[in-house]
Amino acid sequence: MSEAPRRLQGRLVIATHNPGKLEEMRGLLAPYGVDAVSAGDLGLPEPEETGGTFAENARLKADAAAKATGLPAFADDSGLCVEALGGAPGLYTARWAGPEKDFMAAMAKVEEGLREANADLPDLRRAYFISALCLSWPDGHVEEFEGVVEGTLVWPPRGPSGFGYDPMFQPDGYEKTFGEMTGAEKHGLPPLGRGLSHRARAFMALAQACLGAKFD
Repeated sequence: MSEAPRRLQGRLVIATHNPGKLEEMRGLLAPYGVDAVSAGDLGLPEPEETGGTFAENARLKADAAAKATGLPAFADDSGLCVEALGGAPGLYTARWAGPEKDFMAAMAKVEEGLREANADLPDLRRAYFISALCLSWPDGHVEEFEGVVEGTLVWPPRGPSGFGYDPMFQPDGYEKTFGEMTGAEKHGLPPLGRGLSHRARAFMALAQACLGAKFD
């Protein structure tokens, strides 16, 4: 018989130094009364992401924070995968923005690649965001979850909201890009939102398994 998911209680470290991710994660955790502090607030170093998958990188970050603090840690590794670019930027999604975190330049790089691939029609500009979440405890126990949202890439980018590649990603079934959506529209959970984003979808699975959440 498989082990039941472990319930999360008390204080939690959010293992990220990314302000956009931190804001989303805190918003997702807030309804469950979890006392969340970030790795950045604690002055923890960013571990090198040497994993070969999003799940492996999420686990590296969560394990490092849990061991350093003696607290459960929550980490996300996520990225944009573009079909016409062979899945790139994928694991290198953040690195395409360079050390200055210039995501306008990163989006332009994606667009340049699409043009070189003659991907000018919407059906040729398919992409998906993926989020791998890991909860790690200091004793080595882990819980892992994944969420995906598919869509089309637009140009020029639209909207000032969100972060990263959000302004060029239009999720299936919506006229707005993530950059044009409010936080509630993008990653709000039921009943107030639809749990649309990749991170929200992964978090809903986590919340049901480890926080006792129920979604209709």
